[in-house]
Amino acid sequence: MKRIEFTIPVNPATKKNSQKVVRNRQGKTFITQNQRYKNYVAETALILNAVRGKNDIREPIDEPVNVRAHFYRSSRMIVDLTNLQECLHDVLVDAGILADDSCRIIVSTDGSRVRYDKYNPRTEVVISPLISAEDMTERNRMIP
Repeated sequence: MKRIEFTIPVNPATKKNSQKVVRNRQGKTFITQNQRYKNYVAETALILNAVRGKNDIREPIDEPVNVRAHFYRSSRMIVDLTNLQECLHDVLVDAGILADDSCRIIVSTDGSRVRYDKYNPRTEVVISPLISAEDMTERNRMIP
């Protein structure tokens, strides 16, 4: 797998803080995502389809990777980095870029940050393959 870099030019959203309680016709209440979050997912899906094509991703990545994300938000409102990452990981799986968002595939998120950019909110993503300790040991044996 090669390193993949791309930018999602949409104000980052969190799944957890985008929930609302609604009541269906039978009177039963349930929790769903608000329209802002649904719009974020829809816009991101279009962008990630283009990323798949540009990077020739035919099958979802199913090997250990680091997903570094710099989230540039349009407001200085405090947000949890982990909530932003959860949303990003979910859309990466939904778009078929990653096979799963479990710890077997997303091994680390080293280098991720939340920043402020009022006029250009976005998420800059780098997906890098990880070399396992076993591979490093084998590689070190080969080097004279």
